[in-house]
Amino acid sequence: MKKVLVVCTGNSCRSIMAEGLINSLGKGRYEAHSAGSKPAGYVHPKSLETLARHGIEVENPRSQSWDEFEGQAFDLVITVCDQAAAESCPVFLGQHQKLHWSTPDPAKAEGSEEEINAAFDSAFNLLKGRIEQELLNGPV
Repeated sequence: MKKVLVVCTGNSCRSIMAEGLINSLGKGRYEAHSAGSKPAGYVHPKSLETLARHGIEVENPRSQSWDEFEGQAFDLVITVCDQAAAESCPVFLGQHQKLHWSTPDPAKAEGSEEEINAAFDSAFNLLKGRIEQELLNGPV
């Protein structure tokens, strides 16, 4: 089983959704965790609503620092926001592949409930497509 760390700045939306998706869709093939360079300290409720709406169950997700994973070995480290991709990451042991999946931050969406839900669904679908294409059906 490949071990994956999904990194974002706040670890409240995109990385949480990617972690849930990888663990659900890649069950038995991947074990995913998520973390942030500057964790928000909470998981955005819309992230959890979006996962649930699409049938993805997550257990006790939390916004946590990538420092908690320093020194651990991962097969893949995936950044999902451009800001985290440019930051200096802590040292993760072993030979790991780095991937960057630029994903717009749905937490910045404004407007009606429907427009905000659409932003979260868009991020969800983008991440799901990358996971299916690059992890489940790709060379990784």
